[in-house]
Amino acid sequence: MAVLPARVLFGAAYYHEYTPAYDPELRPDERLKTDLDLMAEANFTVIRVGESVWSTWEPENGRFDLDWLQPVLDGAHERGISVILGTPTYAVPPWLARQYPEITGERRTGERIGWGARQEVDFTHPAFRFHAERIIRKIVARYADHPAVIGWQVDNEPGLHLFHNRGVFQRFVDHLRDRYGDVETLNREWGLVYWSHRLSDWSDLWTPDGNEQPQYDVAWREFQARQVTEFIGWQADIVREYASSEHFVTTCISYTRQGVADDELAAPLDIASGNPYYDMQDGLLLPDPTPDDHEQIWKTTGLWSMYQTADWMYSSRQEPFLVTETNASSIGFAWDNRPGYDGQWRQTAWAHVARGARMIEYWQWQTLRFGAETYWGGVLPHSGQPGRTYAEIARLGAEFDKAGPLVAGLEPDADITMVYSMPSKWLMQKYPPLAKPNGEPDPAAYHRIFDPFYRGAFDAGRQVRIVHVAQLVEDTAPEEAARRHPVLVVPALYITTDAALDWLTSYARAGGHLVLGPRTGYADHEARARIERAPGRLAEAAGVHYDEFSNLVGAVPVRGVDGGPLDVPADATATHWLEGLTPVDAETLASYEHPHFGRWPAVTTREHGAGHVTCVGTVPGRDLARSLAAWMAPEPRGGWRDLPGTVTATTGTSPDGRHVHVVHNWSWEPTRVPAPVALTDVLSGDAVPTGAEVDLGPWDVRVLVAEHDGTGPEV
Repeated sequence: MAVLPARVLFGAAYYHEYTPAYDPELRPDERLKTDLDLMAEANFTVIRVGESVWSTWEPENGRFDLDWLQPVLDGAHERGISVILGTPTYAVPPWLARQYPEITGERRTGERIGWGARQEVDFTHPAFRFHAERIIRKIVARYADHPAVIGWQVDNEPGLHLFHNRGVFQRFVDHLRDRYGDVETLNREWGLVYWSHRLSDWSDLWTPDGNEQPQYDVAWREFQARQVTEFIGWQADIVREYASSEHFVTTCISYTRQGVADDELAAPLDIASGNPYYDMQDGLLLPDPTPDDHEQIWKTTGLWSMYQTADWMYSSRQEPFLVTETNASSIGFAWDNRPGYDGQWRQTAWAHVARGARMIEYWQWQTLRFGAETYWGGVLPHSGQPGRTYAEIARLGAEFDKAGPLVAGLEPDADITMVYSMPSKWLMQKYPPLAKPNGEPDPAAYHRIFDPFYRGAFDAGRQVRIVHVAQLVEDTAPEEAARRHPVLVVPALYITTDAALDWLTSYARAGGHLVLGPRTGYADHEARARIERAPGRLAEAAGVHYDEFSNLVGAVPVRGVDGGPLDVPADATATHWLEGLTPVDAETLASYEHPHFGRWPAVTTREHGAGHVTCVGTVPGRDLARSLAAWMAPEPRGGWRDLPGTVTATTGTSPDGRHVHVVHNWSWEPTRVPAPVALTDVLSGDAVPTGAEVDLGPWDVRVLVAEHDGTGPEV
């Protein structure tokens, strides 16, 4: 059984193999000693090595150089630094591409990806698999017994491309044949009578390049993600043939990659890992200046989105996770250099630990002097001399050392749980219900609907748990879910099964508060619009139905009901989308101020069994979303209430049962907040009585603990 150290692992990706290329006069052994000594002084406990240099491990076909890493592992072990060793399968050597050009991936049928970047290979091709398996076995067999090694990272940020190679497509056809049995069943299930797409034989199926059939697209995206999951699981199985049973196996996930279904990808691994990158400097400022419609891509902008990524990483296995890469300094490219303000490294690392991170690992140790990422800043600058970034990170290392096992593997609290649907997201990337301001389809539509609910909860000081649909419906009984997740927010669950909708109904009946957002329940598992009145099988439990919906080209004011339970602020708005909710026996909580749309309520609620079903028929603007979150969860789990707009309080339960409170000030102005319960400062040891002021300097964080405060479990 894989075992992680009882501490927050802390370190960086380290590529000593690049050192000789920096300076021919530099002695690599001296640089190695300097680097490792600096790491030890900064309280590093882990480094990640080896995953990017297949051509160093195997310079020519069948000629291996496996010993170059030995001094790195030996030196790390001498200093008490553990090692995660990576398989190099994402960075294919030129000799392999030259000798086997057929392994080149295709973005479109017959359109090969050019070489010179990374992940250009069709990883399903037998020629690639042969060579990949050979190098994996060579590396793992060589180092599996080294005492510094505690874990293995297979591949790196998989799922960058969707491959259209002939072999991939033919396996897709085989997959459909296995799933549907015959073409007549496929014709019926996909509605291929439309536009004369009926198949007479499996060979009639067209390639995905020009496809406009939604049912096809969903099946194709699910199949592509399954190939990524199979590839990572295949590597994990090979590694486990050699590795110690105490070693963990993982892969680092870039969560916005188009070939990733993170809950499925993490299933064959021992722990989920992710690479959260975020804008520093004013990108972490509160109050948050990020525009509502700012698109979140491989990096996030806005503090709420950084927290959402952390909660997304926790969701992959509903367990603590590893941060395998994150900002060491400025990230991105030559035109975007924004290293953090003093204190921001501490803040963001503690924020991730508070949401369940068991490791903080920076990318990378030293800033590269060559290559595409020359200006992706490391812990050390180009000079290799420690500076401000190193000093900030070393301070954090000392704090993690002092905090010890208390904060390793926190189970984060949640006031609100949000349900995530990967198939709905995939469909909306190609067939979005929303448009950009210029009228073009918006491939970010899923998150345009999902994110405002998360951001509203964050703005209201409520903590969120993200759960994938299958983790609820397949793994949790509705009665248990109603206890563990008292508020369940379900926006944009467009594609879903009858069973999932029945589960949601049962959840509410068992005592949960089910909150339905736009587009939820509208289509079935094949993305076919349901025959029942929307929201499908949920309509009776919700006490509302609708037939009509509209895009909104501008925000529409929303007003509350006089004397109603929902406090709707004066500036509340509806954005993007509106569903014409028609109440049957539901209570109206808010309505639109509009000569046409005013005929329909914006928010309704209804008792259902021991619980409630609330319908939010629009994408709520920030003020409305914040008010909804405060109404859904009136008593925040951590006990911190009425905080200043620059302060967040994140809470969770440590493995020993104590409740940990991580309190941040995300601004230049010092502030203070009263402690809701008696606490002890984890880093200073100072007692903080109930009601005493907790002082927070500019860009500051305090880590506090209570033996029992009434909100966590008894010790």
